Amino acid sequence: MWLYVALVALAWALGWLVRDRRTLPTVTDKHVFITGCDSGFGNLLARRLARRGYRVLAACLTPQGAESLRGDSGGGHLRTTLLDVTRSDSIRRAAEWVRQEVGEKGLFGLVNNAGVANPIGPTEWMDIEDFRRVMAVNAFGAIEVTLQLLPLLKRARGRVVNTSSVLGRVSANGGGYCVSKFCIEAFSDSLR
Repeated sequence: MWLYVALVALAWALGWLVRDRRTLPTVTDKHVFITGCDSGFGNLLARRLARRGYRVLAACLTPQGAESLRGDSGGGHLRTTLLDVTRSDSIRRAAEWVRQEVGEKGLFGLVNNAGVANPIGPTEWMDIEDFRRVMAVNAFGAIEVTLQLLPLLKRARGRVVNTSSVLGRVSANGGGYCVSKFCIEAFSDSLR
């Protein structure tokens, strides 16, 4: 029994080491666009990919978030722009900026990370605007950004990563969060 547990733990550790050391042959000309980079997962991912040599195009909601990310990133692999995923004009401006940055190479990756969770609570406590606000960011924003950048992604045979949640498969409470994550799961399935 203990031998089995030790072998499984060893295999897991070796798999982790091998996975973490795998890299693409060249990433210096690979552009990745990430939304929601003011803080959290998007911020961490942008900095990590830039350190690994990717050309990161990071979208932040606020000028303070963009400035903070630029200051923390170091090196020239990270560029920032402002993006409010609830506004079509902002999405169009950001998409045009991405087109200018990537040129003919296309976009290697899109990470739809921008998201909000609140308000969460029993459904009877919510009104329709609570659902609309969350859906506008978590679902419709990600869909519109993807549609704007799809030609660039196809040109580079790129990837789309949509940040979701287990609550996109099993709803645990009321509010727009679970609904929006179910929506983004369905959208991701339709892209495959």
